[in-house]
Amino acid sequence: MSLSNPEKSSAAKPVTLITGASGGIGSALARALAGTHELILGGRGGAALNALCAEVGGHPLVLDLTRPETFAGALAGLGRVSNVVHNAGVVELGAVAEQDHAVWTHTLAVNTVAPAELTRLLLPTVRQERGTFVFVNSGAGLSANAGWGSYAASKFALKALADALRGEEEANGVRVTSLYPGRTATEMQRKVRSQEGAEYTPEAFIDPQTLAATIAFVLNAPRDATLTDLTVRPGPQ
Repeated sequence: MSLSNPEKSSAAKPVTLITGASGGIGSALARALAGTHELILGGRGGAALNALCAEVGGHPLVLDLTRPETFAGALAGLGRVSNVVHNAGVVELGAVAEQDHAVWTHTLAVNTVAPAELTRLLLPTVRQERGTFVFVNSGAGLSANAGWGSYAASKFALKALADALRGEEEANGVRVTSLYPGRTATEMQRKVRSQEGAEYTPEAFIDPQTLAATIAFVLNAPRDATLTDLTVRPGPQ
């Protein structure tokens, strides 16, 4: 799937790949970037992803984030990629004493191993574009609370991945940003609140469009600055 001539002109739009594109933050970001970025929208496929692609003029990229050995084939012939937004993620709350290796393996595979492998495979073209990687992390990537061990571990590891990548690629003109959102009004948050035995009140949380605007600012920021780490918290009620 080649989106454009690899010999880009100075007027060419950036090509931005978003994982977890049909989720709350991912779909909001696709809508925020539509028209100014060419979009590659990653997901598990299905009607929601296809509908979003039709709405924003994006190109679907079907990925199974639990199977990194399939990524090279899925990315073959992709053409230019300027920016990568690692947005997909999973969460399963539970005490360390209660979660077996299957939960840990699945969580780390989707939240850490998949971004690492996608980054490795996409790095050559992002280098050519002097582009940006954005890792959508979490407040749990900075502080681990009881019941959040597996998720927080995956997000601490994601921070390490981003920090190492930033140091390695600065000389190549690649920018790397980690975004640490607080609770956001998404279906993932609805699941979390259910697992916590609490009410889901979206008005108390960050609007996904706010995070989309923040990520768009990072991607479009002037080249004389790199926004390395951004923490976003719900505003006062």
